Amino acid sequence: MSEPVDFETRLIGLPAPPPVGRSALPVGTFMGATVLVTGGGTGLGKAIAAEFTRLGANIVVASRKREHLDAAVADLGSIAAQVSVANGVVGEAVAGPARTPPIARLSDRGEVGSGTPTGPAGNQSPGNRSPGVLAVECDIRDSDQVATVFDAAEQRFGTVDVLVNNAAANFPVPAEEMSPNAWRTVVDITLNGTFLMSREFARRHIAARVPGSIINVGASYAWTGGPGFAHSAAAKAGIKNMTETLAVEWGPYGIQVNGLVPGLMPHEDMTSDIQTNLQRTHDKDICQPALRVGQRQELGWAATFLASPYARFISGHTLVVDGANWQRRTLTNPPVVTVREQMNLGPFAP
Repeated sequence: MSEPVDFETRLIGLPAPPPVGRSALPVGTFMGATVLVTGGGTGLGKAIAAEFTRLGANIVVASRKREHLDAAVADLGSIAAQVSVANGVVGEAVAGPARTPPIARLSDRGEVGSGTPTGPAGNQSPGNRSPGVLAVECDIRDSDQVATVFDAAEQRFGTVDVLVNNAAANFPVPAEEMSPNAWRTVVDITLNGTFLMSREFARRHIAARVPGSIINVGASYAWTGGPGFAHSAAAKAGIKNMTETLAVEWGPYGIQVNGLVPGLMPHEDMTSDIQTNLQRTHDKDICQPALRVGQRQELGWAATFLASPYARFISGHTLVVDGANWQRRTLTNPPVVTVREQMNLGPFAP
């Protein structure tokens, strides 16, 4: 009689991704395009911006905090300096209105990496040029500041081809203890700010009759609810619905609108205690199906795919990059515990 199989010893989890610095798409996919990332000064927003930079895009990062922007410019500028595409990449000195959007041109021609950089004629010659990086202070709750960001981006690089709405606010607090100001602040930044940025992007693209791509960064508790995060969960649920609605409204104008949801991915915005607690998810007893946390570059790869010519027929979709963890939360029906217990068990545990 054969010995029973110990399936526990076979658990290996999902394989680790390639290292940071590898791109998922061909070099030059976003050559000459301009990508605006809100909340791009730190964390996952900066990771997304970094992947677009590696693929040749000019990057505009927007944040309320100047110190975050200064650090992002240094880090992204270092990446940009290493980018060299034989057919030329828009350099840091490029300014002036865009002509035909690079991404649209690449899509129409059915090829990647052979478009003409936008900008003045003097800057269009082939050569080894680095993508440009521009940082703009902006409170996305203010429609005037939102317009100013786009004005600055257009003056420097031309049309913004891709908008990544990553900026958000969040902190754990039981709903009964949440102040009206706390609710308004999180919803205003996360939901209203995303709408104002999207509206400004769409208005300009519709008026100019050029296509574009919007990516809204969401959260899995838009589906499951988020005890301890009622303000953020409500805002993220609104973003998911808005993503689907705007994809239908703006599809006829050539504007794609998609969502992107990250799983547990340690980054510098988190405290050291939170990052330490996240590493516990390597333990199968923590119930991470992948038996590991995600890496920041994995979110960047997903974002660049959604905005690329290879995803032209994808719109109104929200892509979850979390190793099936949100499905685990739904399908295994974890026992009901109080909000405080969940906060103590999760990544925000003390």
